[in-house]
Amino acid sequence: MPRTREAKPTINDVARLSGVSKKTVSRVINRSPLLNDATREKVEAVIAELGYVPNPQARALALRRNFVLGMIYDNPNAQMVLNFQEGVLDAIRDSEYALVIHPVDRHSPALFDDIRRFIEHQRLSGVMILPPLSENDAFAALFDELGCAYVRMGSAELADAVHLVQSNDREGVREAVACLIGEGHRRIGLVEGPEGFRSAVERRAGWREALEAHGLPCDETLVARGNYTFETGKAAGAALLDGPAPPTAIFASNDVMAAGVVHVARERGLDVPQDLSVVGFDDTAIAATIWPPLTTVRWPIRTMARSAARKLIHPEAAGREQSRFPTEFVPRASTAPPRR
Repeated sequence: MPRTREAKPTINDVARLSGVSKKTVSRVINRSPLLNDATREKVEAVIAELGYVPNPQARALALRRNFVLGMIYDNPNAQMVLNFQEGVLDAIRDSEYALVIHPVDRHSPALFDDIRRFIEHQRLSGVMILPPLSENDAFAALFDELGCAYVRMGSAELADAVHLVQSNDREGVREAVACLIGEGHRRIGLVEGPEGFRSAVERRAGWREALEAHGLPCDETLVARGNYTFETGKAAGAALLDGPAPPTAIFASNDVMAAGVVHVARERGLDVPQDLSVVGFDDTAIAATIWPPLTTVRWPIRTMARSAARKLIHPEAAGREQSRFPTEFVPRASTAPPRR
């Protein structure tokens, strides 16, 4: 007679032998923060004894949804998108969940239909939406209509704590510019971010508030717009440095644009930081690897992403997850007092 395969253990077996519900077993698998250590250890011991391996596909069929989180973005800052993705992967590692990335064109007339199809076809457990899309309340209404859990990422308060991870960009930039003023700089340029981004608005506000707090004028001739890319950082830096009264320091609204400013300064024979101090924002890998190493504001995006994913994986504990994340000023070698 042909041999029959031994039946694989199921989540029902784990629940029965552990004396808990299937929901509790699922929470153990997905590392819910609401479980006490005794319950977690008891269920994990049964899982190990049985050799149970979760089957997300089978559970997805039973629950009529997938153990999949979606990440939706349209953002020129590729490093930011990558860092957010890595933070989500940190959160879902060793869980039942997977991540699906969905880039979109925010200028497309079919944008809402595109996102609707993505959510319906993937049967997502939840979706994370990055700026500037996250700043549009209409997307939140769409997710509510579709019954899809969501978390918005922003540089300001966009929603309630359950649906938001937020940084304090304005305060971080204000501190950075105040440090430049403390070193003696009085003409501090700004390479601002792209139009339509709340992060650009918040970072410009931090620059303005620092100047006003120290009695310095907000000279519009010291402002140039970029698009969070190296090339636009170069163009903006050139516009500022080629003016009739160039700044002695420049704050660029992200590290990539700051690197562009350093590049054009060197092209003009300027020494950074002796002739020009440069400060960025993000503290991405480029900040520590260019020369001189870049003074910047650390944006806790990977930590924010982990929190966003955990809010969706553990909705029962979403209110306990951190929602507001402080930035941190990171001084390096690209800033110094101005030449007399």
